[in-house]
Amino acid sequence: MLEVTAVPAFQDNYIWLIHGMTDRGRVAVVDPGDAVPVLSALNAGGFELAAVLVTHHHPDHIGGIAAITAAHPVPVFGPRGERIGVVEHRLGEGDTCRLDTLGLNFRVLDVPGHTAGHIAYAGHGAVFCGDTLFVGGCGRLFEGTPAEMSQSLDKLSRLPGDTRVYCAHEYTLANLRFAQAVEQGNEELAAFTLQAEKARAQGIPTVPSTIATERAINPFMRCRHPAVHAAAEQKCGRTLGSEVEVFGTIRQWKDSF
Repeated sequence: MLEVTAVPAFQDNYIWLIHGMTDRGRVAVVDPGDAVPVLSALNAGGFELAAVLVTHHHPDHIGGIAAITAAHPVPVFGPRGERIGVVEHRLGEGDTCRLDTLGLNFRVLDVPGHTAGHIAYAGHGAVFCGDTLFVGGCGRLFEGTPAEMSQSLDKLSRLPGDTRVYCAHEYTLANLRFAQAVEQGNEELAAFTLQAEKARAQGIPTVPSTIATERAINPFMRCRHPAVHAAAEQKCGRTLGSEVEVFGTIRQWKDSF
């Protein structure tokens, strides 16, 4: 199983260290918005940095790259569709991110919606999805459309159910409060919420979850479900004819929740 270490940053970000399959002392770092905690984690663990992986262009995901690569000159992989000057290896749908020194290969997925060129890295039983999919939620639509984000979440939902979801923020409790407002009768959601509340009370991250969990509790992945559809129609006061309309309605609802 892929070994991943969380490096907390800012108020609620997670930067991920992905360990090599045969040498856990070699790592790649995902979305290093802040160099300080990353450099500290590398030094404390005696880790050798092999690569930087980027999902999208927001500062809290790329802000630390220049300082990190100044101290550890390594290749930087990122989205082809976004202007990120520090990215040397530009990737998009169907490409493979090859990390030979770690013995790892990740399939690249285009998952626009939060930003126009957002990508995810899937492989080895995990997906690093940045701000597209959160535990119990999804990213705001800063640059994309409801149709794009809905399609991106559908793409992620088709990954194997036991795929671990490594998103970039600890937004879980707020997301679950909204999810319960949308789908009050979801027993799996209620049970997961209790589990997440207990974890956070103990200072334990709620990330990663799994794709199977998100299919069961995340309203943005459940727009086909009659209860979610009905809640969206009640919220907007009209009949909604498509899953995209349902998604757009509950995304707007979440924005002001």
